[in-house]
Amino acid sequence: MPLVPPPFDPELAAALELVGELVPPAITLDHLPVAREGVGALLPPDETLTGGGAFEVEDRTVPGPAGAPDISLLICRPAAPAHDDPRPVVYHVHGGGMILGTNRFGMDVVLEWAKELDAVVVSVEYRLAPENPYPAAVEDVYAGLLWTAEHAKEVGGDAERIVIAGSSAGGGLTAALALLARDRGGPRPLGQVLMCPMLDDRNDSPSVRQMEGIGIWDRTSNETGWTALLGERRGGPDVPAYAAPARAEDLTGLPATFLDVGSAETFRDEVVAYASRLWQAGGRAELHVWPGGFHGFDAFAPQAALSQTARAARIQWLRRLLGE
Repeated sequence: MPLVPPPFDPELAAALELVGELVPPAITLDHLPVAREGVGALLPPDETLTGGGAFEVEDRTVPGPAGAPDISLLICRPAAPAHDDPRPVVYHVHGGGMILGTNRFGMDVVLEWAKELDAVVVSVEYRLAPENPYPAAVEDVYAGLLWTAEHAKEVGGDAERIVIAGSSAGGGLTAALALLARDRGGPRPLGQVLMCPMLDDRNDSPSVRQMEGIGIWDRTSNETGWTALLGERRGGPDVPAYAAPARAEDLTGLPATFLDVGSAETFRDEVVAYASRLWQAGGRAELHVWPGGFHGFDAFAPQAALSQTARAARIQWLRRLLGE
């Protein structure tokens, strides 16, 4: 018996009709060159990232994982003189289903936080699948966090107030990064922001099946992304938690976590389950399920009322976390 999908928010449904002309629900590897070209056309230039002079923008090449290429970090620092105390740091991991995007992708959201919170943003470039399967991406992301923590003072930031954050695949990599940092005794982020995170390679929850062929990033796209990352291991018994954080058996000792997801998207059930398991492990977590939201709705329709509410909730949580 087919599952009936939940309705989209009416304002978002109208936006989705326009978005759907550019972004199909299902992406396969055959579509990848065109999809990458499309994402590339949407990336903001430095002139946009500066926010009219609000930020100083720098591309920095830093050491990657042992035996791997160097990685690129995009650093955006408030141009205004700093106060006596160093600024908090948002370490950003971009989305793109493990197969798309660069460290400029999704920066509009985190730069909005930086303006409100007087924060430094460091956005990491990581190797994409399928050319670079697991563990390339998460190891790049970890190497970037190591550099950021070690050089926080150099970029005007506070190594004790690093928040890691990402959306979609970036949210999944952020969750994996928190696990990896915990298990390796690495930098301990103050918090993590997981926006519609991609957490579970098994791709068979009720929300996955409800949204098949609908919205943005459906079951076919999800299979494409996870298979590109994991190959034949996808969905099998030996997938590590650093690839798919939903596989983690131990969620203790993780930083305070903000999670949000739309009610009408593929990742809904895995995000809700992950939040529940964080609570069950004694963790601090705040979960929002936005009614009628499709995947990445606030990025595609930032002026919609629900998008504005979602964005405000993240900033409010960050304010509380940082004691602003």
